[in-house]
Amino acid sequence: MSEEAQMSNPVLIAAFEGWNDACQAATNVIRYLVGRYESREIRHISCDGYYDYQVARPMMCHAAGYANLIWPQTTFYDIALSPQYHLYAQIAPEPNYRWRQYCNESLAIAEELDVNQIITMGSMFSDCPHTRPLPLSISDSKCQCEGDREYNGPVGIPTVLDVAAADQGFAHASMWVSIPQYLGSDECAAGTIRLLHALGKHIGYTFDTGDLQSKAEQWKAQASVLVRCNDQLGDYVSHLEHEYDLKKKADEEASLGAPQAEQLVREAEDYLRQMGE
Repeated sequence: MSEEAQMSNPVLIAAFEGWNDACQAATNVIRYLVGRYESREIRHISCDGYYDYQVARPMMCHAAGYANLIWPQTTFYDIALSPQYHLYAQIAPEPNYRWRQYCNESLAIAEELDVNQIITMGSMFSDCPHTRPLPLSISDSKCQCEGDREYNGPVGIPTVLDVAAADQGFAHASMWVSIPQYLGSDECAAGTIRLLHALGKHIGYTFDTGDLQSKAEQWKAQASVLVRCNDQLGDYVSHLEHEYDLKKKADEEASLGAPQAEQLVREAEDYLRQMGE
């Protein structure tokens, strides 16, 4: 058994650049954790056979007078949140080819590391306002959780990896944050924070969000300026706010359960009876 595998109940989080990563909110979770905590690269998956280099192009990097090509690849990190608590992370551009084989290779590494749960993360553009908490969709192998809705349609590699993990018997979870589509593709620290909080709640750990909070506030302030300068956009955001608030109220009422709902009905009936007297 490897040194890494000796940790108790290790978790692997995975995020992928591209279609599944609106405003880099999902992959920035891993970049932030790698930069904030003591981390080291422990595994890689070679790029050969998985990428179309006209889509995921290699990058030229000059250092110390030498030119180096950096090819797209998958990197696994061991992130030490504390001396006793480690987290594994997988980050890569979304592969272009052979997704089944790619997922099998990813899960083989997870098994080698004795991972007992795999958490995939993504971010997507959506019709939601920047003035409200960004919507989360979370599900796991035990329950359908906050904001989760049945989805039918195209999927990316996080979903394929999540399904493959389930098929191979891993505990698994999926976390997605929605990003306002009207704000373009600039990085969204608010979305990254939402995913970090969701991840922390899921694994029972409180992350230090550091300067992410100030970046999120700056993102929101810039969005508000943009909205104030465009009456049509302002009307659109007001419409989104109204829909968001209605949905939140409906969800809260639906979560009350039968006894509370019956009490609300009785209170409404008493009020109407008094109005008629």
